[in-house]
Amino acid sequence: MNDDMHDDGFDGELLEEELRQATAILDPVPAQLRQLAVEAFALHDLDARIAELTFDSVVDAIPVRGATDVPRMLTFRAGEVTVDVEVSAQGLMGQLLPPQQARIEVLGGPQTATSVVADDMGRFTSDAPPAGPFALRLRTGGEVVVTEWLRA
Repeated sequence: MNDDMHDDGFDGELLEEELRQATAILDPVPAQLRQLAVEAFALHDLDARIAELTFDSVVDAIPVRGATDVPRMLTFRAGEVTVDVEVSAQGLMGQLLPPQQARIEVLGGPQTATSVVADDMGRFTSDAPPAGPFALRLRTGGEVVVTEWLRA
């Protein structure tokens, strides 16, 4: 007798399978969402530390009256490493703290990574503004840090 089968004849595994099949037919995962999930997983780096978003001007800042096309300010933190980023229609500009050289990839999907280099002061720029979900992968010496994914 199956562990999920009770004295009343109820089979939990069978019910679960039937619900999965019904959900796949009646409420399938949108193709675009499935593709984003596959792309994010393809970019997953098991050795990387995750830099958490600690400030987002869209959420945390007080709006300025009459200001239009204001750059989005983001701050990420992973242990002692902080990344400040300004996102605008002109691209990205940021700084790594403590100041250090790094190679930074702006991730937008498996085929759309853009590489930039941070100078000795930790400053970096990219002329390509992110057009959709994006994250940053920083390589500083032997360490890899990846920011949370955000929508541009």
